[in-house]
Amino acid sequence: MTEQTNTVQNALMYCDQCQEAAASAACTRTGMCGITPEAAGLRDLLIYVTQGLASVAAVLREEKQPVPAEVNRTILDSLVMCTVNVNFDPDAYRRQINRTLARKSELAAFCSTEGLPEAASWQGAEEQYAEKAAEVGRMATVDPDIRGLRGLILYAMQGTAAYLRLANKLGKDDEEIHAFIQGSLKKASDDTIRGGELIASVLEAGRYGIKAMTLLNRARKELYGTPESIEVDTGVRTNPGILVVGDDIQALSRLLVQTMGTGVDVYTYSDLLSAHAYPELARHTHFAGNYGGAWHQQKEEFESFNGPILVTGDEFTIPRKQYIDRVFTTGAAGCPGCRHIDEAAEGDYSEIIALAKTCEPPKELSRETVVTGYGKEQLAGYVKPVARGLSKNEIRKLVVMIGTDGRAKSRSYYSDFAKAIPDDVLVLTAGSVKYRFNRQELGEVAGIPRLIDAGDSADSYTICDFLLNLQEEMNLADVGMLPVYFNVAWYDPKSVIEILELLYIGMKNIHLGPSSLNFLSRGIREVFVSYFGLSQIGDVDEEVKANFGDRGGSVTADMIVGDIVTQFPELVPVMLDVGLHCLGCGVSQVETLKEACEVHGLDIYDILDVLNDELNHPDEDEDEE
Repeated sequence: MTEQTNTVQNALMYCDQCQEAAASAACTRTGMCGITPEAAGLRDLLIYVTQGLASVAAVLREEKQPVPAEVNRTILDSLVMCTVNVNFDPDAYRRQINRTLARKSELAAFCSTEGLPEAASWQGAEEQYAEKAAEVGRMATVDPDIRGLRGLILYAMQGTAAYLRLANKLGKDDEEIHAFIQGSLKKASDDTIRGGELIASVLEAGRYGIKAMTLLNRARKELYGTPESIEVDTGVRTNPGILVVGDDIQALSRLLVQTMGTGVDVYTYSDLLSAHAYPELARHTHFAGNYGGAWHQQKEEFESFNGPILVTGDEFTIPRKQYIDRVFTTGAAGCPGCRHIDEAAEGDYSEIIALAKTCEPPKELSRETVVTGYGKEQLAGYVKPVARGLSKNEIRKLVVMIGTDGRAKSRSYYSDFAKAIPDDVLVLTAGSVKYRFNRQELGEVAGIPRLIDAGDSADSYTICDFLLNLQEEMNLADVGMLPVYFNVAWYDPKSVIEILELLYIGMKNIHLGPSSLNFLSRGIREVFVSYFGLSQIGDVDEEVKANFGDRGGSVTADMIVGDIVTQFPELVPVMLDVGLHCLGCGVSQVETLKEACEVHGLDIYDILDVLNDELNHPDEDEDEE
């Protein structure tokens, strides 16, 4: 019996692309997000036909033939639409399937589909969609290892496509990224491609995720200015307002222009908080602030907002009937009962503005400020101060907490973790997970704000860039030697590409939460644990003790053994006494203390107690004698 067999018996659907999937495996009756089996099935079919179109496009590229820009855009649109919490509308999926099949038919005239996956040649009528959808979902791949890797590639490509599509809207493009996406989708649907080649594509995905994020951020800066750290108000004003949700800053910018002088204020929600850091947007006096908390609280907070809501992308849940008549969608977003604004009309928001003028002002949920906007340029200014703080032991360690928030109660871990880490630890963050701790008073360390929010999910690459610059400044042979503790809150495909970008730049020992990647088989998870040290978050107190030590202690589980020897030579005799005999070999320069303990069969917590006790109380044994 293969893994998850019991899960799919009598299943109406099968979706495992988000962390909140039912039973930590997959949603099989209806989505935790609210998507219906009908919409989920059509989404599966759209993924299938998009892989077919990508396969044909990849062959054209191999033959040095041009791929039309409309084909590139169709593939990106489909991938983004198929991402969790973006589109719940069966009719929208049917239209996009029709469009994708039409593009594929046009391309097929220029190359043969012989030898390609079946998806490259399938051309079905609309009345066949439901039947075909039942055949081509995730469970059509029987081998759990191959299914997991295909899922990992698909979700990484969805995350990358989201950033590239936004960059396209702002006038930036990169054929190399398109080629990688299309080639990867072809591999992920080809039954002749085995695990090793799929793993290679997974690891390479991090590179292209970074390229797409870099392209998007360059486009945003050219149009809206270089981000500047800014305090953003979370309160409300007395004017009626429009709330903007998702990830499309272009749509937000157009709305700000169209609402000038109308008496209507504009607010952002969740991950769009980072938009306030762009000078060209912040100059609008009616750009009022950021409303509410993390995206998963929207069912309550949207009702309190009173005014219309414009959904531009992800982080969307099916609206309640109490306010659905105030919800508008645009771009890839969609939901039955919501009015959709066609992007082709250059974002004409007159209908939303007219409705806003008839609404009451938003109900206030909080009145405080949060800080965001530490972009690439500002982070570059912190490289030398952070390096100096680390070398003087004023900064004990860096914590990188990136990713996406969600509904699970276990996500309180992130707020508890931020409270529990020592005051001399610096926290870098990006994405909506920050809503678990960005209102805590964390103060400063070594003259630097302890909480540095780089922005939205696309800004996670700026943290990677900062770490690489910090490695160079500290003259370290490998970026993995930096004293950094990684906590990634995964939720969706964007979180997946964030994990892969960290692996691409050489980071290991990443902690994932609040659960492991449920779409991976046990075997593939073990590969990532063995080679990259991926682990699942655990008890906050134990993790803080193991990785940050007591107040006076500095030895932690993820320190490189060679670094401990260099920094604390007085501990060498103690380490030898407890059985760590690898101090002089080359492995000690790349192996963490935790890994060394595992190799030698030692308990990491016992070893930490011994080493930190010796470090902080070196004379106690002599006094006792």
